[in-house]
Amino acid sequence: MNRLLAVVNVLAKMILVFGLTMLIPLILAIWIDDGALWVFRESFFVTISCGFFLWLLTRRFKRELQTRDGFLLVVLVWSMLPVFAMLPLLLYLPELTISMAYFEAVSGLTATGGTVLTGLDHLPLSINLWRGEMVWLGGMGLIVLAVAILPLLGVGGRQMFKAETPGPMKENKLTPRIAETAKGLWLVYASLTLACIVAYKWAGMSWFDAVMHAFTTLGLGGFSSHDASYGYWDSPTIEFVAIVFMLIAGINFATHFLAWRAKSLTSYRFDPEIGWFIFIVLASCVGFAFYLWFIEVYSDPLTALRYASFNIVSIATTTGYSSTDYSLWPIFIPLWMLFLSGFCTSSGSTGGGIKMIRARILYQQVYREMINMMHPSAVTPAKLDRGVVSSRIIFAVLVFMFVYVASIVIITLILTLSGLDVITAFSAAVACINNLGPGLGQIGPATTYASLTDFQTWVCSFAMLLGRLEFFTLLVVFTPAFWRK
Repeated sequence: MNRLLAVVNVLAKMILVFGLTMLIPLILAIWIDDGALWVFRESFFVTISCGFFLWLLTRRFKRELQTRDGFLLVVLVWSMLPVFAMLPLLLYLPELTISMAYFEAVSGLTATGGTVLTGLDHLPLSINLWRGEMVWLGGMGLIVLAVAILPLLGVGGRQMFKAETPGPMKENKLTPRIAETAKGLWLVYASLTLACIVAYKWAGMSWFDAVMHAFTTLGLGGFSSHDASYGYWDSPTIEFVAIVFMLIAGINFATHFLAWRAKSLTSYRFDPEIGWFIFIVLASCVGFAFYLWFIEVYSDPLTALRYASFNIVSIATTTGYSSTDYSLWPIFIPLWMLFLSGFCTSSGSTGGGIKMIRARILYQQVYREMINMMHPSAVTPAKLDRGVVSSRIIFAVLVFMFVYVASIVIITLILTLSGLDVITAFSAAVACINNLGPGLGQIGPATTYASLTDFQTWVCSFAMLLGRLEFFTLLVVFTPAFWRK
């Protein structure tokens, strides 16, 4: 019990810090008097009060957290913070059910970007800013989680970046202390966000839209302040800016951190994920632009390239923006986009899916098995760039892939059993686990998740947390062995 209370003590401090982030939309609501001041005032009071009360109850139970405590803390933080994040939405939009408000908050904090809201153009600016801020905070939290915390627990996207695996994210190449690493990552993340704000403003957005969409672009969670998303502006320049920063956000932020610290681009050259990430995404853009032009969906090849590039980059990086209803394209293209969302982004980025590093290791293992079938006596180690990948890492990736595929199948079956059609159920499972946002069918880019029942919404919320915490971090808490002394 003392260990549990020590975890709750840390959770209480994080709730207090999270409550302070509500001051930003609260100040905006005061400044422009948009009618939502009371919403954030009450939400701030409730959040701070709950955090302070929990801290008072557990202040005597401070101790060094062990690995098992770390798992529990991560799960509690990512499942409890949405409870407070949804308060402004519940207060201002009383027609929302608790399941819908929690879904919106989870979608924001996990940088998923799926929404149950409509009429975004008419919401108070402070409410939309809060939605964007959730994505931005969640995105940075995910980076710190992936780069600094999960490796200490032995899980996460960086579990393969140990001494035996080459790459720019070896622990001994980052700062020796987690706090220093997190501070450096925050600086890089905030600097890129500022650059994105300026670029959006230059491209034609208002200052508010520039800030809101910079938050969700760097967080790769496609919340927008407009129902039409980027179709609202219909601007090639704005879409180009978004493409550039979505690609930047899809790259490992530890690589950005190392490049910034060394004042050199060398870290990008040695990153084992960037080359494949950029090549696959851009090749898909060019290939499908040609296909859309060839079958005369668009009469002009440049127009085809524009729409294909923006929407493919958005989905491949698990952002979830849209500039057109791509579900009306030949079905193969949206399905390929869903496929790309599963593996394109780099580990240590704000994107979802299995990450490019795991996809590369799986490819190496498949190739090695084929060689061994033809030459049983051959010694063919799996290699990643300049080093050999150990069998332990390969086994870990194979297990991860099994859980990933099994989770998609199980959630698809549950959603289908609950009444959804197969296309909607499958795309919802993929979109939520990959933290993508929009899917196909009832939850396509031209619609929202509002049509789902409360049960289906809870399932999707769980799927978003499951995918964002990379499965094992969440599932291990439900095992009996975790709770044994």
